[in-house]
Amino acid sequence: MLIRQPRPGDSAKIQPSEITAESVYLNRRRLLQAALAAGVAGLGGAWSQPSSANVVPLQYKRNEKYSLSDKPNKYEDITNYNNFYEFGIEKSDPAANSGGFKPSPWSVTVSGECENKGKFTLEDVLKGLPLEERVYRLRCVEAWSMVIPWIGVPLADVLKRYKPTSKAKFVAFKTVMRPAEMPGQHYDVLEWPYAEGLRIDEAMNPLALLVVGLYGKSLPNQNGAPLRLITPWKYGFKGLKSIVEIKFVERQPPTAWNISAPHEYGFYANVNPNVDHPRWSQARERRIGGGLFESRVPTLMFNGYEQEVASLYQGMDLKKNF
Repeated sequence: MLIRQPRPGDSAKIQPSEITAESVYLNRRRLLQAALAAGVAGLGGAWSQPSSANVVPLQYKRNEKYSLSDKPNKYEDITNYNNFYEFGIEKSDPAANSGGFKPSPWSVTVSGECENKGKFTLEDVLKGLPLEERVYRLRCVEAWSMVIPWIGVPLADVLKRYKPTSKAKFVAFKTVMRPAEMPGQHYDVLEWPYAEGLRIDEAMNPLALLVVGLYGKSLPNQNGAPLRLITPWKYGFKGLKSIVEIKFVERQPPTAWNISAPHEYGFYANVNPNVDHPRWSQARERRIGGGLFESRVPTLMFNGYEQEVASLYQGMDLKKNF
């Protein structure tokens, strides 16, 4: 595991769980949640609108090659139990606090080591790329999993349009920064805007999906409207939401959770049951929506996608590069 090296000015980004007992951390988490709720209430109910107000049906074709046969979770599970810290730190916060977020119009800036740079509308980014549905398993570090019918386009098909050069070794992404619409960004829970990254060969893997919808409809605000990333062999925190920036870079980019707690959240974030989170085991998982007493099942290497992605990491120490 990596050892945290403190940096000047870094203290605001250290997670409470790194320096306190878990019981104290949970109490602080509840206090922060109460403060956030009070802040939202004080803004005149800006987040009280239904968070599914902008959801519309999509036209797409099912891609059976990349779809699991597992039964998907219920729509209610997936839209009411989310990690999206821009709207709050509790699982119910994104659905409760994202009603005032405006996912349209939308544009994405593409820059860095590529021939085609610029600012593009969402329609430009997706133009000519037919939407497809894929049923993917998503695994989170809290030892729970879910199965979701995502709708999107292969990330590789989008990235190739911008003609990355030979210097492009990584792809960096950023989430929109809108504290007026995203109440969680008023708090130093993470470094904002949320940043993530992939190695270029990971980004070009056929499994990597740029997502615009789920369950036959466009993304609700709480699930990352209007554009998010899914890499199903990695833990869910790699799937940043509400993307506004894509940058091709030569060096490994900083990522939100790795900045916050590098000994807990590595850059790669590959699902590996042999590498425990410092505060809990990753060897087993349970499906959300099944209740606290549902039996846990063994976690699969690379979240069950070992055949498709294991070759990306040949020769690497997967405990060091976690």
